Amino acid sequence: MTGRLFLALWPDAATCQALQAWQAAISSPPARLTPACDLHLTLHFLGALDEARLPDVLAAADRPSPPISLTLSALDTWKQGLRVAVAHEVPTALAALHAAIGTGLRARGLPVEARPYRPHVTLARRAGAARAFATEPAPIAWTSVGHALAMRDGPHYRVLRRWPGGT
Repeated sequence: MTGRLFLALWPDAATCQALQAWQAAISSPPARLTPACDLHLTLHFLGALDEARLPDVLAAADRPSPPISLTLSALDTWKQGLRVAVAHEVPTALAALHAAIGTGLRARGLPVEARPYRPHVTLARRAGAARAFATEPAPIAWTSVGHALAMRDGPHYRVLRRWPGGT
């Protein structure tokens, strides 16, 4: 079995710094902040798969990653105190990449979540009691530089393969 696999967009350094600034506003205990090296926007969560399925995952995700410009525009709290930065509008290029990879995964008999896609970056867990922003933060403009296949590897995520952004 492999670790928990997922396909995601990884932020560049400037976007990561902006996300960390948002995290600073929710850093009160008992919030558990996502380490900077693990901040990402999930495209597809695959969970634990048999290692023999890895070539199918790689084939499904093997495509150029179009330039994706999105805006993380708000902080939201989801079930169980999950604090997330959300994009209220899903850019066409992001929706298309999500759909294309999903089609490739389904064609290979791999799991695809049925719930609607909600692009977000998890900033903290157990943050239900964390303080809110005194004023709404400035939106974070992010242009992705490709997508990646990653897995949980101990306390952090490990990127197994990257597909660079195309034009």
